[in-house]
This record gives sequence, structure tokens and C-alpha cells, in this order.
Amino acid sequence: MAPEDIEHRFAFHAATTDEKRDAHTSVRQTCRRAADHINDLCPDGREKSLAIARLEEAMFWANAALARQG
Repeated sequence: MAPEDIEHRFAFHAATTDEKRDAHTSVRQTCRRAADHINDLCPDGREKSLAIARLEEAMFWANAALARQG
């Protein structure tokens, strides 16, 4: 992997436009609604915990995609 790729992956990528900020907010809100739905619907346990953790992961990667784009 090129050093530039490492730099890009670990650099801070601030939302520089209102459109980007709104997109980040939308991703967070959508994942939050899904997490609330799973939390209400599913019994407590490992599976529910994993499902919510994967939503956190999806939120992270979606926001990383938004932040890292040109």
C-alpha cells in the first residue's frame, strides 16, 4: 500500500460543505432509526448486540466514504 493511501485513510476529513454535513447527518439518523427498531423488536442478547454493532460499523463506513471522497 502506498504511503499516500495510509495518509488518506488516517487523516481527518472535515465536512467542508453543508451538503456533506447533511449527508453525514442523514446516515447517522437512518442508522439510529434502524438501531431503535432492532432494539424495540429483538430480545436482548448477543445477536441483537451484534446487529446493532454492525449498524455502527455500517454508519462508520458510510460516513468514511462521504468524508474521504474528493
